[in-house]
Amino acid sequence: MRWFVLGSQLAIALGLLVVWVLRTRTGTRWRGPGALTLREEFVGYGLPAWFAGVIATLEVLLAGMLIAGIWRPALAGPAAVVVAVVMAGALAMRFRVRDPVVKSVPALVLLVLAVVVAAGAASGV
Repeated sequence: MRWFVLGSQLAIALGLLVVWVLRTRTGTRWRGPGALTLREEFVGYGLPAWFAGVIATLEVLLAGMLIAGIWRPALAGPAAVVVAVVMAGALAMRFRVRDPVVKSVPALVLLVLAVVVAAGAASGV
């Protein structure tokens, strides 16, 4: 079980870093409302463009906490809970703009993995 939780931590961290470091300005099939960049996607959800920077900073910080949590387990649980909340918000935004369900898959996967990590941290795994 411990290895599954650690793998989940690493998967979340790498997923967040890929999105915010490597794919910020590139279009993907997962982007919402016809957006090519993350800022455009946030605007498409009715959010201010600057909010993308706030979420970027938060998610990169959370990715770092999840990676550090491999060696400092006390960091993983709180980071996973915040990731779960952010991903629930992402799913709500996709629902709000009526994105196709398939575009919600990455956020849903990260949400499930975050719950695994949070549960593992709560149980002392």
